[in-house]
Amino acid sequence: MHELKTILDAIDEKSYGAYRRLKGAFRFEGGALFIDHVQSDPFAPPSRVRLRVERDFAAIPHELVRDPVRKIAVEDFLAREVSRALPYDGSEESDRRSNITIDSGHQTVLDRSACVIRDTWVEARLEVRLPALRRRVLGREAKILLTEQLPEIARGCLSLDPRDAARARDFVDVVERQEQIRALLPEHRLVAFVANGANLARENGASDRPMRDAIPFVAPPTLEVELTLPSGAVVSGMGIPEGVTLIVGGGYHGKTTLLRALERGVYAHIPGDGRELVVTRNDAVKIRAEDGRSITGVDIRPFIQRLPGGKSSASFSTDDASGSTSQAANIVEALEVGAKVLLVDEDSSATNFMIRDARMQALVATKDEPIVSFIDRGRELYEAHGVSTVVVMGGSGDYFDPADRVIKMADFTPEDVTTEAKQIAASLPTGRVTQTPAAFSRPSPRRPIVETVDASRGHRLVRIDTNDGARVRFGSQLIELGAVEQLVDPSQLRAAAHAVYHAVHRFGADQASVSDMMTAVDALFDREGMDVLATRGSRGEHPGCFARPRRFEIASCLNRLRSLRM
Repeated sequence: MHELKTILDAIDEKSYGAYRRLKGAFRFEGGALFIDHVQSDPFAPPSRVRLRVERDFAAIPHELVRDPVRKIAVEDFLAREVSRALPYDGSEESDRRSNITIDSGHQTVLDRSACVIRDTWVEARLEVRLPALRRRVLGREAKILLTEQLPEIARGCLSLDPRDAARARDFVDVVERQEQIRALLPEHRLVAFVANGANLARENGASDRPMRDAIPFVAPPTLEVELTLPSGAVVSGMGIPEGVTLIVGGGYHGKTTLLRALERGVYAHIPGDGRELVVTRNDAVKIRAEDGRSITGVDIRPFIQRLPGGKSSASFSTDDASGSTSQAANIVEALEVGAKVLLVDEDSSATNFMIRDARMQALVATKDEPIVSFIDRGRELYEAHGVSTVVVMGGSGDYFDPADRVIKMADFTPEDVTTEAKQIAASLPTGRVTQTPAAFSRPSPRRPIVETVDASRGHRLVRIDTNDGARVRFGSQLIELGAVEQLVDPSQLRAAAHAVYHAVHRFGADQASVSDMMTAVDALFDREGMDVLATRGSRGEHPGCFARPRRFEIASCLNRLRSLRM
């Protein structure tokens, strides 16, 4: 620290470039500060630093990190502790900080690179804006920031006194409980579980925080299950069985709110979120229409039999997909990489893809309609391939016929109306004919051509940037990911794009399939963590800005790369 103070005194009021002298490592009592990258000017992306303390100083109980689930939860907890300790900038927006930021996340607990625990040390990775006045170094302010505030944050947040350890234990236990429930779902033949008392409603359409005074979830008696956790604790709530489940109800009664909770249930949530015990199998994928997306070499014949002009749909490619072709491709691509549960909402689906009623079938003959509606594939997907579906449907009772169960949401309260729905279907036949010209076949493996996955820009071999949670700049291309709804964090988006590059360029030389690449990347993450994604020339020397995406979201990023060829 004495050396760092000396440098800051020497460069005070010099041009901003003098800050480059700070790059290096500086010890303080209890730990060390690593300045890995110094921003080029006050308006450039922030400088990147690491705070490290010795493992003995951190005093993290071994039982909190005894397995990967608990270790990820503790790292998430520590990142949030650092975030809470950062100085505010004086604004009313509590998420805005002054000169220091850390990627601490929001409502979900993810495998992040912002804070890592190793055998001998604990480290937090932060971004810091070095103070300046008219492009001149403010040495005194920088001295307070670097030699006082940051060391104090390290000592106060990366070590656990008995009170902190108790809070961390509570946090970890909540996360572990969710993963234990997830592990129980297959043996109970469930695709999801929603605990009694859960709060599914969110603060507003732009917020993921829980709504105050929301109606607590209560399972209908016929779908209520009890799950016994390894600790012996018993949790009760609604179990959604495998098969075809239909969610119905009037507008604004909670259909989409329930489905939204299920799609987010593939991740653990923080204590107090309200969805801590809303758990979905981790092979569940949200499916929607996505007009305008690019598609490369996807066999969409199970849903689109032929294309205009008699073209085959066995290897469909386009730079501007329609609603129906995009939804068909989204399903096939999800199945290609192992999805076993499809979550579908009619509000974000293509109508002609979801249903053709009897009157339309009578007017437009089957020979003139190339689209096989999703309603005609749901039962087959489950019976022939073990793929379950959960469909929100408020506009067509034709879906009563293939459904195994029907859940009606009324004022955010679920009712099992399966018997009533089946009686209605029997008493009011629609005359609709199931149309499946050919059996649903599993997608053939697609193998990316390595050279078409190019992340270079200018003189940099890899240049990947994200400015928001909806798109990523991959080399000179822009990948639109706003419709990939289970990418819940900008850091996941960033990691997914980097993972695409690693998947193809590490594992594509032997013509590996997309599925094989995703399996290899998962194994790489399990073995080396998110740090493996740090690519010099992209985000810098330390990867404090990544959160682990699932294989499905990585594949989605790859599949939307417009240069991709198979």
